[in-house]
Order: sequence, then structure tokens, then C-alpha cells
Amino acid sequence: MSISLIALIVSSTLVYSAPLIFTALGGVFSERSGIVNVGLEGIMVIGAFSSVLFNISFAQTFGSMTPWLALLAGGLAGTLFALIHAVATVHLRADHIISGTVLNLIAPALGVFLVRVFFEGKGETPMIRQSFGYTTVPLLNKIPIIGPIFFRSTSAPAYMGILVAVIAWFIIFKTSFGLRLRSVGEHPQAADTLGINVYAMKYAGVLISGLFGGLGGAVLANTITLNFSISTVAGQGFMAMAAMIFGKYNPLGAMGAAIFFGFAQSLAVIGSQIPLISSIPPVYLQIAPYVVTIIVLVGVVGQSRGPAANGTTYVKSK
Repeated sequence: MSISLIALIVSSTLVYSAPLIFTALGGVFSERSGIVNVGLEGIMVIGAFSSVLFNISFAQTFGSMTPWLALLAGGLAGTLFALIHAVATVHLRADHIISGTVLNLIAPALGVFLVRVFFEGKGETPMIRQSFGYTTVPLLNKIPIIGPIFFRSTSAPAYMGILVAVIAWFIIFKTSFGLRLRSVGEHPQAADTLGINVYAMKYAGVLISGLFGGLGGAVLANTITLNFSISTVAGQGFMAMAAMIFGKYNPLGAMGAAIFFGFAQSLAVIGSQIPLISSIPPVYLQIAPYVVTIIVLVGVVGQSRGPAANGTTYVKSK
């Protein structure tokens, strides 16, 4: 296998794994706080729509910086949308699964409705003018063998996601904030007796998940689909949840699982250029990521245990 082919596989894998990395990290923060967030799919949809709308509206103003600013718009929209889930599960004591499912049902319909409002009744947005494309890292791309594979024509958002995953691991396991977050997810009553504001920590976990989920949707829209429609996200949020579970609720594990799922998705695009699998019908490569997701969930869910109080409603005692 030539270096150019390996570089193609790595580059494509990073492009498709970047949205999953961000969204899976968001799921880790929410679950660590004790709130099950199956609404990651809906949050990604809102993030994708908001980022595309921002990109189309301000591309002429900000130029090449537009995709990066669109990420911020998507992250902010995802945070606000996740607030619905936080209020429902923390203060209104709604079932976590039902609340997250509602987000998943609302988001696509709301996105398409707003597209029709803003774009004269059309079912999808125009293509964005500024996208991330491929990035070459100066100096590092000149390293023999490694440079052409990892740092030439690669995905900048993916490397940002890897960096964020490392930072997230440090925050969760090496800071007082992370300790409080984990304690709330494991035993909220004990955390409360130690003076930790359980409700505030749960809100923080869900809102951070909204931020990262929105970023994931924005990366997807500004890197891969380049517009917004009803099929823009198409199961990526559930795949990110599978990565989170496969990674055992650890940011680094979730990142590794997301890269694995990104590789499975990339095969549908570049499979015809890889000698070993070029003879496989394209339809099988297209369904492979979803089959892998199901297999992972069936095989790993029973072995991967989340926080002890995950999914339970906490009522502060008087």
C-alpha cells in the first residue's frame, strides 16, 4: 500500500470522524453529570442549520474565517437547544429518554420549517460559499513519511477535536470541576451533603453537551454536506452516542471510537480506490457504519457501565 493511499485513508477518516468526536465528547459531559442525552442527534441538527445560515449570511463579510465563526454559531445554538433538555430533566423531572427523543423529533422539523421561511419555501439551503476544505500544516508536512500522511491535505477541525478531547479528559479527571461533575453522576445525594450544587452541575453537563453537539453538527455541515437539508445529519448523533458508550464515557476513549466510526464512514467514499475492498458493492460500504454501530451497541452496552446515578431524577431533600 503506497504512502499516497494511506494518506488518503487517514485524511478521509479524519474528515468524517471530526463531527463524531465533538458530539461524543458532549455526550460524555452530560452522562458524567447523570443526565442521559439521547437528544444529541437533534442538537447536531440545530447546530448544522445555524452554522449554515450564518455561513450563507456572512460569507462575504468574514471571508475564509466564516467556517470557524459558523462553528461558534452552531455551538451557541446547540447550547440553547440543550437548555430545553436540561430544564425538562433537572427541574421538571421528565424522563431523560423521552425528553431527548422529543429533541430529536423537534429539531429536523424545526430546521426544515426555518429553511422554508428564510429561503422562499425551498426544502434545503443553498450551498455555502466558505467551507473548511483540506488543510496542510506548515513544517510538519515536510516530515518524512509522517508528514504526507498526517499533515498534508488533512482536516483542521479533526485535529481541533483531538485537542479538545485531551483537554476534556484533563478537565474531567484532573480538575475540581470534573471531580464535582463525576460525583454528581455517581452519587448526587453524597455530593449534595458536601456542599456541591447538584442542579448547577447537571445543568453544566447538559449545556456543555449542547455546545459540543452543536459544534459537531456545524463541522458536519461546513465540511461534508456544505448545506442543510432534512438528511444532513442522518444518524450521526446516534453514532456519536455509540462512540461515547464504546469509549466507556471517557473523552479519549470516545475520541478513539469516533475515529473508528469515521473510518467506517470514509470507506463508502474512498472504498473504490482501495484494492482490498474495491470489489465490494458500494451499497455494502454505505451501510457499513450503521451495521458497525449496531454491533458495537449490542456487544459493548452490557460491558460499558456509565455513572451509577445516570438517568435517575434527583430531588433535593429538605
